[in-house]
Formats: sequence, C-alpha cells, structure tokens
Amino acid sequence: MTGDTASRAATDADRDPEHVRFGERVRDLAAEARQAKSAFDPPPESAADERALECARDGVGPAVALYIEARTGGRMVEFTEREFRLLHRTLNDWLSLYTRCYGVELDADFTIREAAEVLLKTHNTRDTAQLLTCVPARH
Repeated sequence: MTGDTASRAATDADRDPEHVRFGERVRDLAAEARQAKSAFDPPPESAADERALECARDGVGPAVALYIEARTGGRMVEFTEREFRLLHRTLNDWLSLYTRCYGVELDADFTIREAAEVLLKTHNTRDTAQLLTCVPARH
C-alpha cells in the first residue's frame, strides 16, 4: 500500500527517530502475539466471550491503535516492509485467536487499514473483530 512502507530500504540510523520508535512498538506487539499464539488453549464454551474480548482488547486493539496513531496528528510514519508485514501478521494472529475462542479456525488475512477503518466506525475492538471475522455470527 503506497505510503505505508518506506520507499527504500533504510537502516534505523537513516530513519526518523519517531519512525524507529514505531517500528520498535510493532516488534514488541508482534512478539506478544507470537507468545499468545504459542500458549493459546481454547477456553471452555462458558468462557469464550470473555476470552475473545481479551484477544480483541489486548491484541487487536493495540495493533490497530498503533497504525491509527502512525497515520493521524499530521504524521505519516513510514514502516519498513518488515515492520508492516509484522503489524499485518500481528493483527491476523490476534483475530485468529479471537475466532478460536469460539471454536472456529480462521486463517485471517485482513489488512491493518481495513481493521482501522472498522474500528474508527465502531469505536469498539470487539465489534471490529466480530465484523471482520463474522464470528460469532450475528442474529
């Protein structure tokens, strides 16, 4: 996506320090998502809603919020291609965990921008996760 990644490969020394800090935050969020994914055990049905809320609030929310922060307030943070891929994977790892809380295996592949647009409309991370994944189904 044009404007989301740096136009050329750059080392952290060549980048704006604020952009480097955003990259560090992406790497931290990605590490948390990997750890959560490797330690994940699906909850019992009685705890599915609460656990799914945690995945949305503590995982999807911070990933999407970081992207929104990077795109608002007059700034246009350029992520490296690797950072942008990590942010994308982080979002989708959390969305996959969210659906697994309900017993649904989903190989999520949503863009961070798509998730940000939904969050800005709903103002709710759980609604964002549900609208993107369609889990649980709305009646």
